Amino acid sequence: MALRRTTVYAENEDPALIKEAAARLGVSEAELIREGVHRIALAQRVWDEPIVTDDETFDLGGPVPRDEVRGAMDRAL
Repeated sequence: MALRRTTVYAENEDPALIKEAAARLGVSEAELIREGVHRIALAQRVWDEPIVTDDETFDLGGPVPRDEVRGAMDRAL
């Protein structure tokens, strides 16, 4: 993977937290920052086409009423 150097601004406490996490995990601080940037980039990606088509999905029977959800939760406890 090709890397590009860039500058970011962080909250005052973040560099210390990143340093601690990197030491705990045994990886570089840069690796943690790259992973964080990559995760955010993927999470915010907008796809030109849907991941699945309507033919690849199935109907679960419509919305489940609130009372049914609450009843199921009560029975599970």
